[in-house]
Amino acid sequence: MTKMLTYVWALPYTAVGLTIGTIGLCTGGHVRRCGRVVEFHGGAVKWFVTHLPHGEFTLALTLGHTILGQSAASLDIARDHELVHVRQYERWGPLFGPAYLLASLFLWCVGRSPYRENPFEREAYRQSGSEP
Repeated sequence: MTKMLTYVWALPYTAVGLTIGTIGLCTGGHVRRCGRVVEFHGGAVKWFVTHLPHGEFTLALTLGHTILGQSAASLDIARDHELVHVRQYERWGPLFGPAYLLASLFLWCVGRSPYRENPFEREAYRQSGSEP
C-alpha cells in the first residue's frame, strides 16, 4: 500500500483524533508533529484520556495518525508503543476499531485480560520493547 493510501485508509480515526485534539487546543492543550503523526496533550485531551476505562493508568491513546496523551512527558514515554498502533491503523484501516474491540470482548468472555492479552496490545508491547 502506498504511503498516501495508508493515510486515507486510517483517515476516519485520524479525523476523530484531530477533532479531540482541536478541542484540547481550545482548552489550553498543546500540539506537536512527530514524524508522520500529530500528538496532542493537555487541556481537554488530558481529561478525555483520564476518563477512559482505567484512564488514570493510560499515558496515551492512538487514533489513526494522531496520538492523544495526558502530557508531553507521557507522550515521550509511550511513543514507541503508540507508533506500533499507528502501523496497525495503517494496516487495518476502518476495521481496526471493531477488530480491537472484538478481540477484547472475546478475551473478557473467556476470563482473560481484555487489554494485556489483546493481540494488538501484545504486538505493540513486543515491538516497542516495553513488555508489561
